[in-house]
This record gives sequence, C-alpha cells and structure tokens, in this order.
Amino acid sequence: MDVCTVIQQRLKELGLEQRDLAVATEVTESYISQLLTRKKSPPATNRTDIYEKMNAFLKLPKGQLSAMAEAQRQEEWKKKLADPPAPLYREVRELVIRKCRAERQKQMRAIFEKQAFGELERLVTQKLLDVAKRIAKDELGNERWLRSVAKLRNQSYEEVRTVILEFLDTDVFNVSIGHCNAFLVPLIAAWDFDLTTFEMEVDLNRLLSPVQEVHFQYVERQESGSSQAEPGFNEFLGLSDLSEDATEDEIEFLRNLKCVHQRPTPLYYYRELQNLRDPLNFRASSILRLRKCRDGNAAEKRRQLDSSKRAIRRWTKSKVHTPDKNN
Repeated sequence: MDVCTVIQQRLKELGLEQRDLAVATEVTESYISQLLTRKKSPPATNRTDIYEKMNAFLKLPKGQLSAMAEAQRQEEWKKKLADPPAPLYREVRELVIRKCRAERQKQMRAIFEKQAFGELERLVTQKLLDVAKRIAKDELGNERWLRSVAKLRNQSYEEVRTVILEFLDTDVFNVSIGHCNAFLVPLIAAWDFDLTTFEMEVDLNRLLSPVQEVHFQYVERQESGSSQAEPGFNEFLGLSDLSEDATEDEIEFLRNLKCVHQRPTPLYYYRELQNLRDPLNFRASSILRLRKCRDGNAAEKRRQLDSSKRAIRRWTKSKVHTPDKNN
C-alpha cells in the first residue's frame, strides 16, 4: 500500500475532502490532487513539513506517512537509475552557463556541450540547486517573508508555499526552466569552478540571501587524532532535562566542540546549546528575521528562560544531593 492509498482511505474514513487536507497542510488543492492521483511523486521527507501536518490532520501515527514515502521514493530512484539520465533542457543549460563568470563561460560551455549530460554539468547544476534550496527551505518557516513574496508575485500564501515545496523536491534529473526562473535566476548572482582544485564558488544575490558566498571544496582530509567524545558530552546526552529537545544538527555541533586543556561538564554543553539558539549571538540572517525577532512575544521568551533555569536547577540539585556510594 502506497502513501496515496493510505491518505485517500483515511480521508474517506474521516468524511473529509481533498480541500480540507489542502487547508490543513497550507498548500493548494491542486497540489494535493496531483499527489493523490500520482501525477506527482511524494516529496522527500527531509525537505518538507507536509507529512507532519498530514499525520496530525488525518490522526495517523507519527512518522507513518514519511516512512512510507521514503520507501516509495527509494523504489522510484532504483527505476530511474536503471535508465540513462535525460539531458538538461536547453534553456536550463543556457541559464547555468549564463550565470557562470564571464571569463570562464567559454571553457564551461565547451565542456558541457561535449557530452549530453556530463559529470561536470550535473555537479555544477546540482550544487546551484542545493544552494538555492537551502535558502528556500530556511525561509519556508518565515510566514512574514512568504506573505511578502506572495504579495509581490500576486499569489496566495498557499500558492507560494506550494511552489517552494515543489522546488525543494526538485533534483538535477527533473529541474525545469520554471524552477530556474523562480529561484536560480533571482538567488544566484554568479558561479565559478576551478578545474585544477575542483573548487566551486557561488555568489548570491545580497538583497535576497543572508549569505553572500558559498564555497565547495574537494580535498583530502586527515582524520583527527582523537575522535572520542568528551565524557561531559556523553553525560549531557544522558540527562533528558538538558538534552531531550536538542536536534540532530545541534547535537552534532556540540559533539565537535573541543577543549584542549579542560574537561567540560554537562552544564557547559547545555549553555552552549542555549547560546546556539539565541539569535542575539549571531548576525541577523535577514532584515525580516531581525524584525521578527524584535517583535517576538515577550511571554514566550520568558517561558523559554524559565524552562532553562528549571533545567539548570534540576541538574545542579541532582549533582549536589547524589548519595555517596562509598557511605
């Protein structure tokens, strides 16, 4: 049983319509219709929030739809890889070359045109997509930014969300000129590729992106002399009061923190986690985000502060009152 069948059966059981699901997931009814009629493949689970919204609305077990979608996508990828990939649309290739720095365009064009869909063309196009999708994904949760874009594009909020969700599910094998015009053209200012070092540099539109440049390098790395995690970090992971709401990215960041001559405590990692989450510790990624931060609800900020204080008190209390095993 695939994702579409499960969703359709659940809608029927609950007496709901496609339009109800569209409203709950904040996308257009047309998008839901194309998913359920299999005109669109299920989106990748790590690029969208739609499965969480569907699970909640359809009262399904958490993670059920995303797990089914991932298995379905894996099967579709196996079928795609069995056939040779189709070349890029001519318009897409021209746009990618046009975005290349002027002094390198002639060389890149010769390489791209030597093969219908060569390794370098796929690599460059995929990296440009990755950069654009990273920005789009960051802004997907920014309702003010989405509504501003909707107003500029003369579209509804749901239509803009749908366009971004579709773009996030795009890969180098099915990118269209529509995706390019909507995202690559405005976001990517220029790119360059060094054929000697295999280093790629992407310049971004400073008016639309919080990041000015992105670099990709392909170099040999020496393994660190000690890959063992700090004892304090392992203890931090074992204390649910301190670490239970930490994301995978945050845990990976904390794991890579190194103190040469000191041994950090679990409380050190907890405080680093709070510093990582505090937007005041970082340059604002965009003017809109900065305004949103300033306009944030004071009660919510107080709640987060009180929660942090309670967690520290519980940890400190447990350390002070832990009975001595030797007594």
